[in-house]
Amino acid sequence: MKTIILTGGGTAGHVTPNIALLPKLRELGYDIHYIGSYNGIEKGLIEAQGIKYYGIDSGKLRRYRDIKNLTDPGHVIHGYAEARKLMRQIKPDIVFSKGGYVAVPVVMAAARYRIPTIIHESDLTPGLANKLCFNVASKICCNFPETMKYLPENKRVLTGCPIRAELMQGNADTARRKLGFDTKKPVIMVIGGSLGSVAVNGIVRQSLPRLLKKYQVLHICGRGNVDESLNGLKGYRQFAYVNEDLKDFFALADVVISRAGANAICEILALHKPNILIPLGGTASRGDQLLNAKSFQRQGFSEVLTEDTVTEAVLCDTIDEVYKERADWAFRMEASQLDTGVSNIIHLIKKGSKLLEET
Repeated sequence: MKTIILTGGGTAGHVTPNIALLPKLRELGYDIHYIGSYNGIEKGLIEAQGIKYYGIDSGKLRRYRDIKNLTDPGHVIHGYAEARKLMRQIKPDIVFSKGGYVAVPVVMAAARYRIPTIIHESDLTPGLANKLCFNVASKICCNFPETMKYLPENKRVLTGCPIRAELMQGNADTARRKLGFDTKKPVIMVIGGSLGSVAVNGIVRQSLPRLLKKYQVLHICGRGNVDESLNGLKGYRQFAYVNEDLKDFFALADVVISRAGANAICEILALHKPNILIPLGGTASRGDQLLNAKSFQRQGFSEVLTEDTVTEAVLCDTIDEVYKERADWAFRMEASQLDTGVSNIIHLIKKGSKLLEET
């Protein structure tokens, strides 16, 4: 039996691609272990999968001035020592990292013992945590063709993103019954992210009088963002968060409106859903969503609107256009080679120690 350590944490986006690999890894008989932070979001998500979980110390790597920059290096060093101990204890054949600050000491510790490591970069431009691991990684996977130029030539692999298989198994009729929607109007699904988006939620709700004349709207607005005054509005259903029902909701949706986080848009791509992206602006992030969205727009997978210029009229007109041309959008996404992330990454994992010989 071969042994693998998975790592990654800090946000759900650093965990769900690891979860997507679990069914195939189990099928292949791997002994699976996970290293994350003591109490990060990854702990609950992974333990719910029945995987052996180990917490280590984790400091945040910042590009800006903060008093914690004085103490966090100590946490990183301590985490590295803990990760080395776990490498000796678990003796993995390979390590797969989805990134995040907790993954840095894990990848460094694996390299110290000549354990092959594969890291995956979701966004178009690499984040700092993954950059720190480039020199010691055996292979570096990515989602976007444009990312390849930022990666070492002898290590880069365009794999796409691992997508959870259950998302492909949704039932539109099940979702329609749960939502109380009819078959007469198409369904627009709005996803604002796990924390929601004030900008996206606001413009969608402002547009409801016009939208509901043609469409039914399924709105996942984020925790704390449900507008109780809209409950009972015919053709409109809102949820703070969706988990088990997500696959069915996706199956029902004719057009998806979403932020442009890498994992979210790769799921939309894999499901071949015509979509409109409203990325998080550069003033509120390092600009990765803007770059992700532009890449998908260039490849013909998404229509893109900016949150500072979108109006009710622009949103509604764009929805009409995307819905009208939905078959063309779906055709281009079906032709993509970026929706086979699980099989591409599993192929690399199965190579194991041979990866060390290739770099």
